[in-house]
Amino acid sequence: MRSWFVGTLLFLGIGSSAVKAQTLPERIISLSPNLTEMIWGVGAFDRVVAVSEFCGFPPEVEKLPRVGGWQNTNLEKVASLRPDLVVLTEAQAPFVKDHLDGLGIPALVVRAQSIGDIKSAIVQVGRAVGRDAEASRLVAELDAELEAVRRLTAGLARPRVLCVVDRLPGTLRDLYVATSGSFFSELVEIAGGEPLTPPANHQYTKLSMEAMVSMDPEVILDIVQSASAPTIIIGTGAELAEDPRAVWSALGDVRAVRNGRVYPMNDLSLVHPSQFVGRAARRFAEVIHPEAFSDSEK
Repeated sequence: MRSWFVGTLLFLGIGSSAVKAQTLPERIISLSPNLTEMIWGVGAFDRVVAVSEFCGFPPEVEKLPRVGGWQNTNLEKVASLRPDLVVLTEAQAPFVKDHLDGLGIPALVVRAQSIGDIKSAIVQVGRAVGRDAEASRLVAELDAELEAVRRLTAGLARPRVLCVVDRLPGTLRDLYVATSGSFFSELVEIAGGEPLTPPANHQYTKLSMEAMVSMDPEVILDIVQSASAPTIIIGTGAELAEDPRAVWSALGDVRAVRNGRVYPMNDLSLVHPSQFVGRAARRFAEVIHPEAFSDSEK
């Protein structure tokens, strides 16, 4: 898997579990970037003793130990840090939860696929760390941000928007797109677009270039984090960073490409299903409906 986000695409549908610890945790390990952001948001980051290799916010994570990726968690290192709570997403649960149970380490597993899931996860995290009021405030702020974007785009034409969440860097191969039920599709609707959501069993699915052409989106949101990061070419030591717009020029028959409406989005906060999806909704609206924003508002 190329990134934390790709790993979450294929493992959905695991139920959440409650924290069994009776006292508030003082040593927390977060195994997912969105959960680290939530812990910070409710004011409990000072209790975090380790994070995943993909966590990048807040900046203080750089001082913390890393315990691996989303499915290759270093359980020996986790145990050595003596956590009294490990927080993880449902996509990670099949790889980690049973091992944590076997080690006697309390765990909180949350779902974060839709906006409703995200708000519920914030509440669960807040309750687990004894920050219920702060979690409620965070959810209220998120609701206000989303409603502000809805009001800005209400009554505007709704262009057909496709969210590309992953592809092989430098190419249009291995295209994965958001489908119905994903928070990306919900954000497109809030931002005043009509999400193009091909049929799928999960919230994300692989799409062929032929299918992309037939769907003919008017706007493409290219939310591919690895695209802007330099890639090391094995054997040469050289770095290669792609130009996303040049990559998309290969599909010149697609309306979004032809009209220059492919928008690379490299901000990690646009990918993580946390309280920062309010920012993502606004960013989506700025590119889908630039006419709704004055220069001072952008």
